[in-house]
Amino acid sequence: MFITLKPHKPHYENVPFEIPSSWEWTTINTISKSILYGVSESAKTNGKYRLLRITDIQNNSVQWDSVPYTDFDENKAKSYLLSDGDILFARTGATVGKSYLVQGLTEEAIYASYLIRVQTYDAVLPQYVKFYFESGYYWEQIEQGSVGVGQPNVNGTILGNLHVPIPPIHEQFRIVSELSKWMGIIDIIEMGKTDLQTIIKQVKSKILDLAIQGKLVAQDPSDEPASELLKRINPKAEFACDNGHYTQLSDGWTVCRLEQVTNYEQPTAYIVNSTTYDDSYLTPVLTAGKSFIIGYTNETAGIYSNLPCIIFDDFTTDSKKVDFPFKVKSSAMKILKIHKDIEIDYVAMFMSITRLVGDTHKRYWISEYSKLEIPIPPKAEQKRIVYAAREIFTQLDEIMESL
Repeated sequence: MFITLKPHKPHYENVPFEIPSSWEWTTINTISKSILYGVSESAKTNGKYRLLRITDIQNNSVQWDSVPYTDFDENKAKSYLLSDGDILFARTGATVGKSYLVQGLTEEAIYASYLIRVQTYDAVLPQYVKFYFESGYYWEQIEQGSVGVGQPNVNGTILGNLHVPIPPIHEQFRIVSELSKWMGIIDIIEMGKTDLQTIIKQVKSKILDLAIQGKLVAQDPSDEPASELLKRINPKAEFACDNGHYTQLSDGWTVCRLEQVTNYEQPTAYIVNSTTYDDSYLTPVLTAGKSFIIGYTNETAGIYSNLPCIIFDDFTTDSKKVDFPFKVKSSAMKILKIHKDIEIDYVAMFMSITRLVGDTHKRYWISEYSKLEIPIPPKAEQKRIVYAAREIFTQLDEIMESL
């Protein structure tokens, strides 16, 4: 069935943006022969129909082999059978507004109740409508129309009333063709970007490996050996110039335990009292994990300021060097001070690539992590290593930012 799109200029006088004279502003209702909610059926291991759910749709694709089945009344199922060209719309939850264009169906399938199916008239390409469902203007309308205190949702009425600009059918074909070409190129670029980001992370890890093996910068025979440095730190301690883990230490290097060059402090005095954070407050609240700064507090008491230091997550063994005043989220952390004759950045590099993974309920610093052996280069070489690593990391970060 074909429809003729008639001008709606009187109804759409306050249009969001101008469109070519051959285009028309209309609604999803006007271009759709059907807008229909899915079925409330239970997923099963076996059945007559595949039952497509919101969770089966990931990154605009469906792995149909993993989609469950359902048994549904055959006479009723006819109304819900999916066909190529159908557009499914997530109407509730965190993914509200997400859409999926059905293509390449090989089995009979129906769709679950949290999805709405849109079937367009022949005068409107579903591929064009799908691209519209990806546009910024579409998402602005979804955000304005979503309702619900707990879970946002958009019902069929709101969906049907969304405004959509429609070009002539031949121009729709040209638009879909051009967008498909560019989206394919963008996907290749994104894939390459992801690969490059992974490579950069691997390069950083390799740089740090080379750093603690004495292979990042040249050695200088005139440097004071690290053994002399460590003897000044602790005259009674015994240090190795070789061991099972570092069997080919560079000249002038020595191995010691982390606890021999660090002092730790419990963070109890610095735990934040209130988790009512605000970006306008001055003092950051830290965790040693990936999130690092989890918020800002206006509390003025119990701020740690004996800087620089390293914060160490006692459960995950994540660590971060910190050179600004802070408070902490919880007691699951150690605050480490590195001996003044040891470069803190060098120790931070070692810790950033040295993790212990095991029982997440176990505290690691005292029992195991502090006992780890760290190769120590001469003081002057520590400085050269830190400088070289920073220079390389800065260049790699610039590449990352440009992606």
